[in-house]
Amino acid sequence: MFRRYSAKPERLQELIAGNPDKNIVVIDEVQRVPALLNVVHQEIEAKRGIRFALTGSSARKLKRSGVNLLAGRALTRSLHPFMAAELGDRFDFARALQYGTLPLVWDSAHPRDTLKAYVGLYLKEEVQSEGLVRNVGNFARFLEASSFSHASVWNAAEVARQCEVSRKTVVSYLEIMEDLLLGFRIPIFRKRAKRTLSAQPKFYWFDAGVYRSIRPAGLLDRPEEMAGHALEGLVAQHLRAWIDYSGSDAQLYFWRTKAGLEVDFVVYGERGFWAIEVKHASRVSPRDLRGLKSFQEDYPEARPLLLYQGEERLEVSGIPCEPCDAFLRALRPAHPIGS
Repeated sequence: MFRRYSAKPERLQELIAGNPDKNIVVIDEVQRVPALLNVVHQEIEAKRGIRFALTGSSARKLKRSGVNLLAGRALTRSLHPFMAAELGDRFDFARALQYGTLPLVWDSAHPRDTLKAYVGLYLKEEVQSEGLVRNVGNFARFLEASSFSHASVWNAAEVARQCEVSRKTVVSYLEIMEDLLLGFRIPIFRKRAKRTLSAQPKFYWFDAGVYRSIRPAGLLDRPEEMAGHALEGLVAQHLRAWIDYSGSDAQLYFWRTKAGLEVDFVVYGERGFWAIEVKHASRVSPRDLRGLKSFQEDYPEARPLLLYQGEERLEVSGIPCEPCDAFLRALRPAHPIGS
């Protein structure tokens, strides 16, 4: 099919014309044959009542080809790993922390093996087959090195040192990674800033399980550190999904001062303003609230929330503290955070 439509994209028009009783056309991995978008454009303009659903796992080839991106004629929707609310009673917090919530992995009888195969197959099918990088080995090392930056401020120079490649190469690799939807960065919240803030964004893998599968673990690595980063990543992917599925104008940020005060997530938009701190601990200590209290001093309009690994809903020094498991289960698109 790939060869057929690559040679003659107009075959799609012939297929549609030959099936007048069909009014929905689904094209998966549309980036493999970018010229199909011109045909889709013509069909949309003809107003024959045909609906198109175009899906893909990479926007890079489309961007580089300079093809018709259907600006203004199609809606863009992002699909994320499962939210806890989608899984309902099937959601298992411990399993999500260990293996993430990718549908392919969640439904697998062998999630660990499925995760191990995922990045390898992705490298082969998306990176190598599309010729996105000259040296797939260097890119594979970059992916491993970037796992140490998960849930941390992105430092391109340090990643370049670990990979033994130039900083410029690391910058291009990160762009490829984001185009392949494998990772994302969130910027500093700077609106009406009253303090000197950090300049660099934070980086996350798109799924907690994929992060854990690619992050090397050895005798010198602390399991609680990896678990803490996985927990923060799990919250991040849920917040991104909540924003996209809510049709909200909200944006996801973090807040960090030069003095080291930090709030993991700031969700800001017309419908609400939240400051969320995530702690991989079963108890709440006064130190855990320092960042939120400082943020409240600067932004009293924000609703603070601390997520932790305990089982009780608490209020400590006026700040609500909620079990992370309960928070994720209650997070539903179009509903306010924490409701």
